[in-house]
Amino acid sequence: MTAHATTSAATDATAPDVLAEVRNHIGHLTLNRPAGLNALTLDMVRHLHRQLDTWAGDANIHAVVLRGEGPKGFCAGGDIRSLYDSYKSGTSLHRDFFIEEYALDQLIHHYRKPVVALMDGFTLGGGMGLAQGADLRVVTERSRLAMPEVGIGYFPDVGGSYFLSHIPGELGTYLGVTGVQVQAADALYCGLADWFVDSSLLAKLDERLDSLNWGEYPLKDLQGLLAKLGTQTLDNPPLAALRPAIDHFFGLPDIASVIEQLRAVTVADSHEWALKTADLLETRSPLALAVTLELLRRGRHLSLEQCFAMELHLDQQWFEHGDLIEGVRALLIDKDKQPRWNPATVAGLSRARVDQFFEGL
Repeated sequence: MTAHATTSAATDATAPDVLAEVRNHIGHLTLNRPAGLNALTLDMVRHLHRQLDTWAGDANIHAVVLRGEGPKGFCAGGDIRSLYDSYKSGTSLHRDFFIEEYALDQLIHHYRKPVVALMDGFTLGGGMGLAQGADLRVVTERSRLAMPEVGIGYFPDVGGSYFLSHIPGELGTYLGVTGVQVQAADALYCGLADWFVDSSLLAKLDERLDSLNWGEYPLKDLQGLLAKLGTQTLDNPPLAALRPAIDHFFGLPDIASVIEQLRAVTVADSHEWALKTADLLETRSPLALAVTLELLRRGRHLSLEQCFAMELHLDQQWFEHGDLIEGVRALLIDKDKQPRWNPATVAGLSRARVDQFFEGL
């Protein structure tokens, strides 16, 4: 999920929200809500799952390509407004969405044919859930990747407790707890992407996919094609320079310690960054920060399936007992940008309040 999702309709109201076509033994799936940055609805999740199931059993399909319509975003996450409305009206949509979204994400992680995810533009929250299970994750100079859930009083889900916690050092902890966006160089550096292809070459990529001569190993064929158009590393990823500071601060035992030391301790040449990061954290839901930290620490020792189960366990409690509804109200409904977090400060948060969300796992 993400704070950036909207309920805007696609530009063409008559067009389906997911487009599917087959060309040269490749199933192409396009998220088609560009006015809403291709935010996912439950109907879109179901359409994607059905189509992937169909193609999995079709010997004519050698691979799948996932993309978003328009240059602004692959997918800005889940349509959070519809989930808010569901909770407020007492319907089951907000519960059904997470169950089915996570099932779709796990399907992609275990898909029997190569999946290429074109993460051009914003790839946030639920968009990361779709892309991180792909075999070949492609970014461009327009890519903006993030798990920004803490910004609305939520926690990184869609497998984030797995793929963030398996990034080297504390980089994944930093990305999950702060919710900051990264661009192509950092995405490659963190292992959240496999290839960089300039956006000007995406049309050529499509042309070459349409004319690709398939061999015995489709994944190898696709890798060879991407190697001709892109690269797997970019110079000077910003997070590389910050890595010593990130590993120090975000390896601390709790959020209170993280914020305190960000303000008091200088690691390498990072003090200005540290102060800005502390300021950012103090705008977030203390509960969401602490639960996110615990979620990622636990995720390091769990399988992918166990991580999804842990996230779903939290989801089933979070609308009632977390800060999500207040975060959505402040940022998307009333738009006063003055969320009343419960508790309001990290100092007011008890360890027991955090631990209760994990009971019964």
